[in-house]
Amino acid sequence: MKIIPAIDIIDGKCVRLSKGDYSTKKIYNENPVEVAKEFESFGIQFLHLVDLDGAKSKHIVNQKVLEKIASKTSLHIDFGGGLKTEEDIETAFNCGAKQITIGSIAVQNPEFCYEIIHKYGSKKIILGADCENREIKTSGWLEESDRDIIDFILQYQKCNIENVICTDISKDGMLQGASTELYQEILVKTHINLIASGGISCLEDVFKMKEIGCSGTIIGKAIYENKISLNQLQNFIENA
Repeated sequence: MKIIPAIDIIDGKCVRLSKGDYSTKKIYNENPVEVAKEFESFGIQFLHLVDLDGAKSKHIVNQKVLEKIASKTSLHIDFGGGLKTEEDIETAFNCGAKQITIGSIAVQNPEFCYEIIHKYGSKKIILGADCENREIKTSGWLEESDRDIIDFILQYQKCNIENVICTDISKDGMLQGASTELYQEILVKTHINLIASGGISCLEDVFKMKEIGCSGTIIGKAIYENKISLNQLQNFIENA
């Protein structure tokens, strides 16, 4: 199982939110490149980089941060937030993203997303399935939809999507544990590569995600609040 630390960006700075609420923003580091380099120094190979300004503005904003991290580390970066057009997607790849996550646009314009998946291949496109009470939410989690999480994933599985990041918004940034039952249901009903996101609070949660069969786990606030140390994650990776 991949260990994937998260860096969320607002105004070029490394921040975390609670339940996706922008008013809860807490700045952890003004230099995301430093954070990424530290992750890499502990044997971490993957990074989940989210442009929160982009998600809110509905177009890519912090591509320079992506470019700097990609040029100064060898991390495999998946990038999301505000990718609404093919130009945005091209910008993300040109700035060093190895994969991009489509979320809001996957709800709002599925035909466009089918074309993107066909053009770039399913290994480079991750489906972002962010939900609250099973309902998919979009635009930085500010807008509701009427899409059930399972139906949404199955829709894209039909066009060969392989990797899905699922975030339970009610858990995100709360350090109260992950939505294990929801993730188990997704794994049983869809058979995709599931990357669990939201609520990871301790190393036990990480082991639980591995136990139920997740292909990756995104960890954010638990690292920044020292609930999980980078030494612990390094040991997990070395012993996997």
